Amino acid sequence: MFVIAGVTGHVGGVAATELLAQKQKVKVIVRDAAKGKEWSTRGAELAVGKLDDANFLAGALKGATGFFTLLPPDYSAPDVFAYQKKAADAIAQAVKQSGVPLVVVLSSLGAELASGTGPIKGLHYLENKLRETGTKVVALRAAWFQENLGQSVGPAKQMGMYFNFMPSKDAAMPSVATKDIGALVAKTLTSPPAKSEVIDHIGPTYTVAQLVAKLGKGVGKELKIVDVPPAGHVEALTKAGVPKPFAEQFAEMYAAFGTGKIGPKGDRVVKATTEVDSVIAQLVK
Repeated sequence: MFVIAGVTGHVGGVAATELLAQKQKVKVIVRDAAKGKEWSTRGAELAVGKLDDANFLAGALKGATGFFTLLPPDYSAPDVFAYQKKAADAIAQAVKQSGVPLVVVLSSLGAELASGTGPIKGLHYLENKLRETGTKVVALRAAWFQENLGQSVGPAKQMGMYFNFMPSKDAAMPSVATKDIGALVAKTLTSPPAKSEVIDHIGPTYTVAQLVAKLGKGVGKELKIVDVPPAGHVEALTKAGVPKPFAEQFAEMYAAFGTGKIGPKGDRVVKATTEVDSVIAQLVK
């Protein structure tokens, strides 16, 4: 039996769908029973609760063969890293208490670094807390999500602009589609490695200019690239509605990507094949 978190999001939803298609026994974790109704009708067992509730999670994991987890954000948290640590501690406690033998965790490129990476440092903490439990841990360190372009669709359609937080339009970023990550989660749960490992999951690399050209094609406009200087990152993000504590963390993350600090450092690389064009086609509908 496999326990899957994050099923209302992209990665967990794909992983649970793949496992159900293989006739595997699946339990999904949802905060709200109403959001779990669809999964229940598809044959999954529901566990209603939160990942930062160690006792709930330990109960949900009892008897599981494998567990897919991520680090849930709390956009109301005044201290982003303090909340990440609290959630990571609860997840690790539940893993140890339940004795689940395999954990697949959604992480990020850059998670080998303890600081200077914004919200990614929370994933560094989570990875290490899970390793301390003694269970087999497979960290999937994903590249930049292609679906993140969804945040740029509105300004592209309404203003004909793309706001760039990277150093220049020629800056290149490895990307990955969340459906590819979800498929890798399902594969790793059903065919785990012999021991704990870190997998860098990377698809096509695009420059900012290439992404903008593809997004422009998707929305039917030639887009103007507006470079946002590092000193203006926090202000631009808060004006867009991002809470200030998160804006500050995202600004630190953009700086880390911009300086080339973040890249593949895992035990092996698994290449993803989805091109961003098909993701954009879904985003602009």
